[in-house]
Amino acid sequence: MSKFFFTRLQYESGDWDVDQRMPSNLLNSLVEYTTLDVEKTENIIPLSSEEIFKCPFCYISGHKLVEFTAAEKANFKKYITNGGFVFADDCNHDIDGLFAKSFERQMEEIFGVGQLKKIPNNHELYNVFFEFENGPPTTSQELNGWGDDLVHDYLKSIEVNGRIGVLYSNKDYGCEWDYDFRNKRFYKIDNTRFGVNIVMYALTS
Repeated sequence: MSKFFFTRLQYESGDWDVDQRMPSNLLNSLVEYTTLDVEKTENIIPLSSEEIFKCPFCYISGHKLVEFTAAEKANFKKYITNGGFVFADDCNHDIDGLFAKSFERQMEEIFGVGQLKKIPNNHELYNVFFEFENGPPTTSQELNGWGDDLVHDYLKSIEVNGRIGVLYSNKDYGCEWDYDFRNKRFYKIDNTRFGVNIVMYALTS
């Protein structure tokens, strides 16, 4: 397998450059737990760029309104239908928030109404590397009442040919993992382990 690199998608609307320490933290976990050959710096690519077709894993996030340009929509659809993988995370942790509503609307416009569906909590995503018996792990943002004051017990996805192409979270994993990886020793359980599952699913399924 070629070198893995974490790609953040830059889009023209909203605030794409959130949770800036998260990628290095997750990349540290991939080095620690897996045998992947990992590029240790984040790769930032415009969603409208042809460069995304070289990327096996992409991340997109934000707090604000998401309104893709025509070029961004076309690239997003082509990338996913050709076997790409995008992990989308709502930094507001709010199912009625601006990012959530506008991102879901973009997915409807690109892939059609009803294509973004809840993932069963026994899905391969939750046992591809580490085991998560109850589905997506809860974040401290949820437990602290941030956003909509709910614990979201599911993730959503858009599947292409039986495989997740877009993984969508309202749980704010980006902020949950947004700390210097050297502080991980203070955590009883490494909360980035689910991020390892997401990457391993994207690369192996």
